[in-house]
Amino acid sequence: MKQWCKNSNTLAAITLGALIISTGAQVSATARVNYPQAEKPSTPATNPSDVASVDSIVAALYDVISGPAGKKRDWDRMRSLFIPGARLIPTGKRQSGEISSRVLTVEDYINGSSKALEEGGFFEKEIARRTELYGNIAHVFSTYDSRRKAEDPKPFARGINSIQLMNDGKRWWIVTVFWQGEGPDNPLPEKYLKK
Repeated sequence: MKQWCKNSNTLAAITLGALIISTGAQVSATARVNYPQAEKPSTPATNPSDVASVDSIVAALYDVISGPAGKKRDWDRMRSLFIPGARLIPTGKRQSGEISSRVLTVEDYINGSSKALEEGGFFEKEIARRTELYGNIAHVFSTYDSRRKAEDPKPFARGINSIQLMNDGKRWWIVTVFWQGEGPDNPLPEKYLKK
């Protein structure tokens, strides 16, 4: 058995090496990897003012999912904010107590959420934010509250959207929205409630 394990580890290393060579991935002296580029699917036309800055794209994200009961959402606008291959990842506690997440495409989110958002009414707004920028990437830690009607005195939910963005030199794109709602055993810290 030990001999098989040694051989299988060697085989795994050889296979990985062959895979790297066969896919054309190269590691330079600065440890950069050249990944093969997939063909980009087309993205709906976007409103340039939605994607001109970090502030505008985050505002557009909240705006596109919000609206009163009976209002259709502009899902092409939503699609236009996200880079091809982007993900939305809700995280939370299951009834069993286990913490888990689901990885969704933009289409998964639209298909799973549109009926509830449009029939029940939903308004989500940013109430605080922390932003980190470096080069062409940004990370926004955006505290939100959610209400069924804009005029509701209290939100039915609060939480944090962790939003990763990229600027390609022409516009901002959302790469990932990873979020978790507030719970009794997980209250929002005061530092994430301040503007």
